Amino acid sequence: MTDSMYFYEPASGHGLPHDPFNALVAPRPIGWVSTRGADGILNLAPYSFFNAFNYHPPIVGFSSIGYKDSVRNAQATGEFCWNLATRPLAEAMNASCAAVAPEVDEFELAGLTPEPSRVVNVPRVAESPVSLECKVSQVLQLAGADGQLADTWVVFGEVVGVHIAEHLLKDGIYDTAAAQPILRGGGPADYFQVEEAQRFQMYRPG
Repeated sequence: MTDSMYFYEPASGHGLPHDPFNALVAPRPIGWVSTRGADGILNLAPYSFFNAFNYHPPIVGFSSIGYKDSVRNAQATGEFCWNLATRPLAEAMNASCAAVAPEVDEFELAGLTPEPSRVVNVPRVAESPVSLECKVSQVLQLAGADGQLADTWVVFGEVVGVHIAEHLLKDGIYDTAAAQPILRGGGPADYFQVEEAQRFQMYRPG
């Protein structure tokens, strides 16, 4: 006998103490995105709606609820960087999501070092063991099934430069767990971290 199922239609409300949607699609990689404004001011912000979408060319994207500085900067300059958020950098990552004025440099606010990139004119987080330099390929405003536009923008970028700390390459293979990535869970404050003990392997059939 299966458990009874709680059902709701999002348009009518979830009827729960906290919206479960982002807890159901979780844990999610964090889009820790650095950008440079047209005025040269740096910005660094984490986005919990982030992922990779293609191999060739390699494409990543982050979704911003509201037309925030990261979207504005990426659209204005055509560039951004993604930086891996790790357990040792969790507090700094969290500090960089403070709601501050556009002229505030979150690198400085979070005590992080802007490291010049190789291909784009946007610095990466020097303390992060993995960074992707990206050129904007598309900026899309999301819409519902009824065609009504949402106050949400997705920025897609082609990865044009990759930085990986060499200690994370074991016999030439990137060791995900060794990087200690953190992932966004649900609720107002839940995060998870990847650990070696959780690793298992499964090869595709055939």
